[in-house]
Amino acid sequence: MYNLGGRSIVLGVTGSIAAYKAVDLASKLTQAGAQVSVVMTAEARRFVAPLTFQGVTGRRAYSDMWDETAGTGELHVTLARAAELMVIAPATATVIARLALGIAEELVSLTALATKAPIVVCPAMDSQMWEHAATQEHIETLRRRGVHLIGPEEGRLASGHSGAGRFSEVEKVIGGIRQVLGIGGDLAGKKIVVSAGGTQEPFDPVRFIGNHSSGKMGFALAEAARDRGAQVVLVAGPAALQDPYGVSVLRVRRAAEMRDAILEQCADADALVMAAAVADYQPAEALGQKLKRHDQDTQALSLVRTPDILAEVGTRAGLIKIGFAAESEELKRNAQKKLQAKGLDVIAANDITAADAGFDADNNRILLLRRDGSEEELPLMTKYEAAWRILDEVVRLKGTHR
Repeated sequence: MYNLGGRSIVLGVTGSIAAYKAVDLASKLTQAGAQVSVVMTAEARRFVAPLTFQGVTGRRAYSDMWDETAGTGELHVTLARAAELMVIAPATATVIARLALGIAEELVSLTALATKAPIVVCPAMDSQMWEHAATQEHIETLRRRGVHLIGPEEGRLASGHSGAGRFSEVEKVIGGIRQVLGIGGDLAGKKIVVSAGGTQEPFDPVRFIGNHSSGKMGFALAEAARDRGAQVVLVAGPAALQDPYGVSVLRVRRAAEMRDAILEQCADADALVMAAAVADYQPAEALGQKLKRHDQDTQALSLVRTPDILAEVGTRAGLIKIGFAAESEELKRNAQKKLQAKGLDVIAANDITAADAGFDADNNRILLLRRDGSEEELPLMTKYEAAWRILDEVVRLKGTHR
């Protein structure tokens, strides 16, 4: 879908115990609309059968460079020329050495040597092999040549030991693939600041005022902006979500902390997309000790306003400002008032009472209102799809914004 939809990807699988994870990777890329062609080393076939990859991609997997049934005279050249991206996952120390030295002895390294497409390498091996001087030199060689490295991670290895060398989680690899495919996209060279999640305003060491925001919309916006080539800074409240790959994430808790981070990052930003559900009020004074339960039936709490982040950002020339209006009543009317009061270019309004598009849902239904008075209603769609449509507004405005 979007920057994966219809893209031709060659997936090279080598002889690591992590080869089974490549099946999940191939499946998820295919489900997202990519055309995945799998090439394997002979060693990889000891872990996963080519038929398994054919089953999840709908395309034949190849492992023999002399295969006379492939229907082409030079299989590796045909695949290499068709590829928009080559991903080698998992990549063993042996294949990494072949790539660095230009030794093409099997179909994976042959295809990598023949392609002009970007290459992503996802190492997987025992920590002692990863830390060996030869492997590290080969990795540096690949980096200098512009090869994109994802991982490896620290963790438990197949040997039973722990250390660096673990294959990155599939979702992280997909994030890296999306980022590489987004290089040169329509937001390339632009800095986009996105806020996400709710804030927490403490009134004692264990309690706070907060809301139900999951942060999913803001995180989807950050991922979509990354996938379109932007430099993305995500200022996130304490949402229980994984940091998106390739995105600079600043974690904050309170509205004041979010305000400070956003003001600093917006100094040289091209756009701010304010998807966070910032608390409107905070306790006038935070107690130093836990508030104890008393006999009375009620407890008064004095509140004061939190910083108005969008107002403090102001109207700096060139900064596109997109806000959100999460409403439970009079959606359009309340959103229009906020659009004007905050000096926004666009506001995305959504009904938080909708069971299929509320705070914690994976989908959203949005009404876009623009400064020029035009509007557009987006039907129910995933939050990533909605994020893509919202970022279309940034693309539209970046050429016309004063």
